[in-house]
Amino acid sequence: MTFALAFLALFIEALAGYPEKLVARIGHPVGWMSALVRRAAAAWNERSLSLSQRRLRGVLALATVLLVGTSCVLLLDRTLDLLLPVAVALIAKAILASTLIAGRSLDERVSAVADALDERGVNAGRTALAPIVERDTAALDEAGVSRAAIESLAGGFSEGVVAPLMWLAILGLPGCALYKTVSTAGSMSSQSPDTDGRGAYGWAAVRLDEAVNMPSARLSALWLAAAARIMPGADWRSALMSAVRDGPRHRERNAGWPEAAMAGALGLTLAGPTDVGGRRIDNSWMGSGRRALTAADIHRALRLYRIAYVVQAAAIGLIALILLIVF
Repeated sequence: MTFALAFLALFIEALAGYPEKLVARIGHPVGWMSALVRRAAAAWNERSLSLSQRRLRGVLALATVLLVGTSCVLLLDRTLDLLLPVAVALIAKAILASTLIAGRSLDERVSAVADALDERGVNAGRTALAPIVERDTAALDEAGVSRAAIESLAGGFSEGVVAPLMWLAILGLPGCALYKTVSTAGSMSSQSPDTDGRGAYGWAAVRLDEAVNMPSARLSALWLAAAARIMPGADWRSALMSAVRDGPRHRERNAGWPEAAMAGALGLTLAGPTDVGGRRIDNSWMGSGRRALTAADIHRALRLYRIAYVVQAAAIGLIALILLIVF
């Protein structure tokens, strides 16, 4: 049943996304998770404590956040099962789960960067790019804007689409919510200087985030390679070779797999050194293709992404059908 749930959730998300009016009225589930993580940090994170004490507090805070968040979703999940017919409960859960998938919004944001570059030039492209990346955008040329947009698309496919769907298919709605909470906590901890994510309070959140994203990062590379097999002009063999060769060399090991796969599939070079917060961050190059990227390359990456989205949906749907027939 969980694979059927994942298939329905993916279909609903692709069809409707998460409406902006709903965001304005009640917020977004990720925003609720972020608020919970911030409240825990405000209560537990004291910078005056020693490294080991802050790490311990970070572990306890993370455990509390996960327990509270997952318990609420588990209670909701069981309530739907008790109160509604099976088919209606499945649809209700799929609607809820679709809010934890970011496929449509990712497509829209990256498309906006490509359209801005095409229609209004580099400055407009930088403006459209800024909300979806951490790096400094002010000095990026067209190649830099295009590269950053494609990297965001590849990474977002892994963490915003493949990972939540994988955990949804394995553990149902509570598992998907658990993953999303871990991902939110890990992302906030790694980015915030207040949590010193890689060393102190946020250490546990960052490490757990890396662990839960490890399988989906590899799976996303496979989906992109499968999409490259279908898409004219893309190279699925190069996608796989680049993922295996370059993915582990990325400074963020999980991000490297989808980025390298997309670079190989499209004959591009991605990643490399970037500037974040005024600091130069060294990183390995992903792929061995062309570096002079343009808006046309973003559009090609979007086509590959959309095909991978459909391939993944077809695979999940097929598994759901087989399980339905067998059981």
